[in-house]
Amino acid sequence: MSQTTKAAAQPAEAKKRTGFLLFLRQVVEELRKVVWPSRRDLLSYTGVVLVFVVAMMLFVSALDYGIGKLVLLVFGS
Repeated sequence: MSQTTKAAAQPAEAKKRTGFLLFLRQVVEELRKVVWPSRRDLLSYTGVVLVFVVAMMLFVSALDYGIGKLVLLVFGS
């Protein structure tokens, strides 16, 4: 495929760049559309995530400990 056919295949809008201020304005507009959680919801979500992370840490730690003991049992120390 030659260079001219590649350029012709791209729409004219793809070549045009926007300015930094326009980008910032668009970002602010999009952030205004976001439905932000209430403080109570945010604390609830944070609690759920922390409990899940602690549970996963305990699970992985128990697996690590068990597999370590199993390896020592099989191969000796």
